Amino acid sequence: MTEAVTEPETFVDETAEEPAGPGLHQPKRWLVAAGEVVAVVLLVIAAVWCWNRGVVRLEYPVDGREPLISTRLHGNWLGTAAAAVTLAVVLVLDAVRQVLLAVRTRPQKAADSDM
Repeated sequence: MTEAVTEPETFVDETAEEPAGPGLHQPKRWLVAAGEVVAVVLLVIAAVWCWNRGVVRLEYPVDGREPLISTRLHGNWLGTAAAAVTLAVVLVLDAVRQVLLAVRTRPQKAADSDM
């Protein structure tokens, strides 16, 4: 039979504090959220512009009748508009997350002093 190999015991100092890194509560998250809101507004404007370029209405005159109206759809413009709206939705969700993290989470020292 072989003997089980054991690792030497290590001592963990539980009283030592871990180095404080960047926490969740960072006031600069407001700036990130504001930048994302500006980007959302620009993306929505771009999406509306692309959508209007992608839908073209054509009229064909006919003698003695109302003109025939046709609609032509350009897929590249409509796809770009859909992509811009999708990206805007993702940025809105992230902006909400950034605002909640900037407002709700307290620094660790404040949370420890309440106990």
